[in-house]
Amino acid sequence: MDGSMTPSQPNNLEAFWMPFTMNRQFKKAPRMLVSAEGMYYTSQDGRRILDGAAGLWCVNAGHRRPKIVEAVQRQISELDYAPAFQMGHPLAFELASRLTTIMPGDLDHVFFTNSGSESVDTALKIALAYQRARGEGTRQRLIGRERGYHGVGFGGISVGGIVTNRKFFGSLLNGVDHMPHTHDKAHQAFSRGQPEWGGHLADELERIVTLHDASNIAAVIVEPVAGSTGVLIPPQGYLQRLREICDKHGILLIFDEVITGFGRLGASFATEYFGVMPDIICTAKGITNGTIPMGAVFVRKHIYDAFMTGPEGAIELFHGYTYSGHPVACAAALATLDTYQEDELFQRAADLAPYWEEAVHGLKGARHVIDLRNLGLIAGIELEPLPGQPTKRAFEAFLKCYERGVMIRTTGDIIAMSPPLIIEKAEIDRLFTTVREVLETIE
Repeated sequence: MDGSMTPSQPNNLEAFWMPFTMNRQFKKAPRMLVSAEGMYYTSQDGRRILDGAAGLWCVNAGHRRPKIVEAVQRQISELDYAPAFQMGHPLAFELASRLTTIMPGDLDHVFFTNSGSESVDTALKIALAYQRARGEGTRQRLIGRERGYHGVGFGGISVGGIVTNRKFFGSLLNGVDHMPHTHDKAHQAFSRGQPEWGGHLADELERIVTLHDASNIAAVIVEPVAGSTGVLIPPQGYLQRLREICDKHGILLIFDEVITGFGRLGASFATEYFGVMPDIICTAKGITNGTIPMGAVFVRKHIYDAFMTGPEGAIELFHGYTYSGHPVACAAALATLDTYQEDELFQRAADLAPYWEEAVHGLKGARHVIDLRNLGLIAGIELEPLPGQPTKRAFEAFLKCYERGVMIRTTGDIIAMSPPLIIEKAEIDRLFTTVREVLETIE
């Protein structure tokens, strides 16, 4: 990068209250990114930073893809905004139709949101309203899972199961219960792909049904692969068993595919990868390649149809957002779908997955590593915590990797990696070589 083009350091970092960040630590030694292209960011000091996290799990096609950039520029010059309440614009309908073509089965209706958090809250509200619309209004209870991450809305943190995301915010939603998470290092450590042990944990849902009775339970929500909690891979048969139990008791099954959607596992969505059909799917992130905020909730035909039974002059669902189906976001999403298809990126991820798996498990025996997990182009590298100082070791690894020109993510004492699907094998090698070298340097 030409040094003359490098933006100057802001002279006041205090005004921006940064999300999920140690604000005081960051502002003493800020890490500023000023441009990006392909697999790389450029830092404010002119260094190229290999993106091992696809931004925040979202830049699946790589940075600054020309087709997406051009679509956004063109759209904002033609139609900057159109209301979605009682009005429409063509791109929202075109995008919804395009999206349903890559969904299996009858997941053929789309409700647009602006983020994963909004997608989750939308899905939960649709689930509750659906049960009422079909005459089972007593079904008001929602079931999540320990260690689940479903965004930061009150609905999402209620069904979520990450303690630090919940403990500051009071009693949250009433009528929520949680299944146990699926990870047990004693039985699953260093599994390649789906662990053989743990499918029976789905039967905990039967226990919860017995406790509350099915007539009071509206929906179950899980991430097919739990990402932000540290990459927890579902045991063999687990998701299939959840589907069976939900079918048996008339409970909706919601998949939160905000991370696993759009190619991350080497398939369009986790529902395709695992061969399990949920009733509702939450998406965001990869839908626009991270370019413009957007999310989408997919529902099966019988759910949509349940709302379409009253007078035509009545609003069927009292829910939505000012920016639902925003024209510029729709343009970005359509161009993103084109890019995925033209570059065959979902198949590329599937083809790279075996090489990725070998690279992940090549860290077995590396200093501090106590478990390794992988599926598709996702990796979790779990480190032994420093006694009495949880998260410190992984965060130090994050800082040192950044110093060496590699960006990773950490959650607790777990390093999570999920690169853009355009990554080359040499860049995979660099990611894991850098992590190994860094682990040798930290206590």
